[in-house]
Amino acid sequence: MLLLSLIILAASWAIQAILRSKFRTYSMTPLSSGLSGAEVALKMLRDNRIYDVEVTCIPGQLTDHYNPADKTINLSEEVFYGRNAAAAAVAAHETGHAIQHATAYSFLQMRSALVPVVSVASSWISWILLAGVFLIELTPLPLIIGIGLFALITLFSLITLPVEFDASRRAVEWLFNARVVDRSEYGMAKNALWWAAMTYVVAALGSIATLVHYILILLGRSED
Repeated sequence: MLLLSLIILAASWAIQAILRSKFRTYSMTPLSSGLSGAEVALKMLRDNRIYDVEVTCIPGQLTDHYNPADKTINLSEEVFYGRNAAAAAVAAHETGHAIQHATAYSFLQMRSALVPVVSVASSWISWILLAGVFLIELTPLPLIIGIGLFALITLFSLITLPVEFDASRRAVEWLFNARVVDRSEYGMAKNALWWAAMTYVVAALGSIATLVHYILILLGRSED
């Protein structure tokens, strides 16, 4: 289990490094259409007849996200103002989430429903699992509770996968069909978003591995 955790950690680091490299390279490729990330997001919204979502600029790097609570597409400065393949890909991806929200995409609804529970669970899970391991000889209850909470976090990670892949699919299809990108830029956008999606895949695998680890600890105690 330790070896598996190390492999997943190494994979996560490698994918993050590749992702940063891809975005750095594609950020130096001017977009043939000349649109900025903000303009890409607005055009994609209008093409999908969505008029109640605001596109905003926020500080930071790779801080881009869609907030369903206030219906805002929040783009980092380099994406908001950027006129390159990477900025277009990120802006279209986040707009994909806004379209999912507007069309009641089932997996997004499921993930949104889990957010409050997962937020609370994430704040306490480390302490509960630690207490569960230390107290396992006295009672398995804390560990059982911890495993239950971590199972919800793992479920959240798994539900996130179709949400992210679907948003990327919507993004690359629209970018090409709307002629925002040419064939070369389409390949760049698709490749960048694929590597971004891989970060969620590795996170889900890491969550599953951790969940199995604690389940094995509980089962090991049960066999004593």
